[in-house]
Amino acid sequence: MRTYLDFEKTIAEIETKVAELRALTGGESDGVSISDEIAKLEAKANDALQSTYAKLSPWQKTQVARHPQRPHCMDYIDTLLEEFTPLAGDRYFAEDHALTGGLGRFQGRPVMVIGQEKGSDTESRLKHNFGMARPEGYRKAIRLMELASRFNVPVVSLVDSAGAYPGIGAEERGQAEAIARSIECCLNLRVPIVAAVIGEGGSGGAVAIATADRVIMLEHSIYTVASPEAAASILWHDSSRAKDAATNMKITAQDLQEFGIIDDIVPEPLGGAHRDPKRTIADTGDALASAISEFDRMTGDEIRAGRRRKYLAIGENS
Repeated sequence: MRTYLDFEKTIAEIETKVAELRALTGGESDGVSISDEIAKLEAKANDALQSTYAKLSPWQKTQVARHPQRPHCMDYIDTLLEEFTPLAGDRYFAEDHALTGGLGRFQGRPVMVIGQEKGSDTESRLKHNFGMARPEGYRKAIRLMELASRFNVPVVSLVDSAGAYPGIGAEERGQAEAIARSIECCLNLRVPIVAAVIGEGGSGGAVAIATADRVIMLEHSIYTVASPEAAASILWHDSSRAKDAATNMKITAQDLQEFGIIDDIVPEPLGGAHRDPKRTIADTGDALASAISEFDRMTGDEIRAGRRRKYLAIGENS
């Protein structure tokens, strides 16, 4: 069953009517064919989708990025990778299910994949802590990135988290330090690291695994210094102003590409990634493969030097 967002009310009404008509046995009602009526309603629904998604506000894009039926990290891994072998634990404290990773073959080449998994139902969301990693998750990411560097395989990072877990236990175990070390590890890698923001890229929790040579974003994903709700609480002491915060922070893929923060945008199917997950995943895979191939003839020193130049150049005034 499709879940509709609050700004999709008109679309929901039309598509619900289409579903009701299709449910009529044999497509006939009182001897009158309803196929023409269905075709008209489908065209109307498509027009409503196009007009709505052509002018999404930053807050509406935030809602699309958080859509519960949007494909998540494990959907990408299961579809894009062959012979995937998950690797667990940070070798210090515990396994963190919010951040997953392992080795696999991606379009014929070995890669190390790390990513944040939110979960798709109540049970899995609790298991994965809604994609909010604890320090051991970032320390696991460091371990896997160092392993990738040792065996000279590229790193693919799939970003989808509201942010790092802010609990007392996580802070006591060095959350900030773990995030900083993960960013440092990204910067020092001698193999290419390519990141894709597939949903929500929240704060340091996202930057920790997205300080990459190439950063791509899905069309309706977001990448933020803080969640709109948190920013509204900080700026105006009123979390209900999240809509204003989303607009002012410039968190959309289009804004971030203009500022040079990200490198490429992957178009989404009309109505968002959740309407055609297979196509979204395939298109993202092609974008990742293209980004990785840019580094095929570069040495480790050249890759690391280029990464350094990339991040020093962000925010420069020409």
